[in-house]
Amino acid sequence: MSVVNARRRGSDVPLAELVRLLGSSLAMYVADAGIWSYPGDEEVKLAVADLVADQRNVHDRAAAVLDSRNVPVPGRDFPIRFTATHDVDLRFLLPRMLEELRRQVIALDGIIEASAEDPETLELGREARGTTLGHCDVLSQIASKVHGGSPA
Repeated sequence: MSVVNARRRGSDVPLAELVRLLGSSLAMYVADAGIWSYPGDEEVKLAVADLVADQRNVHDRAAAVLDSRNVPVPGRDFPIRFTATHDVDLRFLLPRMLEELRRQVIALDGIIEASAEDPETLELGREARGTTLGHCDVLSQIASKVHGGSPA
């Protein structure tokens, strides 16, 4: 491998991390697993669907960039702890989703910082961070209502 290719592959690490981070999120697991929820949770379902749509959009675009650079795209594998969430009311998952989204923001900050010389990754990282913060706000408001005024 040439020095240029080795350097290029090293610069793709943040982009691969972005793909892994978004592709293996709790929200993606909830969507992929088709988690059942009680009737009346439509506000929560719609908020989670919006979150997943935004994450999937950035994930798929980042994966396409990796593919165009001939870099292996990380697979989507979910932590085993997510399997305990099947058949759970989505309202119950709100605090866990919020906690994970807050951790994602911290991870995205690191990805953005490491992407200074890769404009595509920098743009995708910033977009993911912005939408993640927006979803944190929406889910926090919903959690506040659902959990009787106490924020998650």
